[in-house]
Amino acid sequence: MLALIQRVTSASVTVNSQTIGQIEHGILALIGIEKTDTEQVADKLLEKMLNYRIFSDDAGKMNLNVKETKGGLLLVSQFTLVANTQSGTRPGFSTAMAPQSSKVLFDYLCRKAKSLHQPLATGEFGAHMQVTLCNDGPVTFLLKI
Repeated sequence: MLALIQRVTSASVTVNSQTIGQIEHGILALIGIEKTDTEQVADKLLEKMLNYRIFSDDAGKMNLNVKETKGGLLLVSQFTLVANTQSGTRPGFSTAMAPQSSKVLFDYLCRKAKSLHQPLATGEFGAHMQVTLCNDGPVTFLLKI
């Protein structure tokens, strides 16, 4: 399971011209799910996202996590993160979990996140989404569990 996390001053997700999720400062996490991922892997990834120290303390050092800053978390499914791009000019998706199973695992991740952190917002699994963000820094990390 992969999460491309970005420290943002704001982020939102729109589907069919309707904003379905938005946060102010916090983390936008684009989530990629692979065939071998499980609920235990999702738990580990969520714990890492919530505790990853990417926010500045009073000295300007990245020592604070999203919980300590009371920031938001916006989770957006993005199967293209697990694409194989090593050869050719067209991505391959043989390592991606099938959509139906992936939706179940993404929904699990969202429910678990909601029980552990607020504010929380999500995209819509499988929908064509427009994601708008203001990356703060820019600060972006790829987390893989």
